[in-house]
Amino acid sequence: MIVRIMGEGQVRLADEHLVELNALDDELLSEMEAGDEEGFRRTLGGLLDAVRRLGSPLPDAELAPSELILPAPDASLDEVREMLNDDGLIPG
Repeated sequence: MIVRIMGEGQVRLADEHLVELNALDDELLSEMEAGDEEGFRRTLGGLLDAVRRLGSPLPDAELAPSELILPAPDASLDEVREMLNDDGLIPG
């Protein structure tokens, strides 16, 4: 799976890591619904760090369609809210 972190680039991520990422996505969604800005910041940072840690960066010269687009680390709660679907940021 190709994941884009807005403002950073793309990462190739094995599907087996979706379980871990979905847990963080669920936590992020709960914090957003509760209006917990501090928790939102912490969990968004953890989600993006997990993608960076578990994935392999694609070279800048290699452009591939992104199957998943994640917000930039400094995205606001409202910006992320606009990116959400029924499952959160990560499907499943």
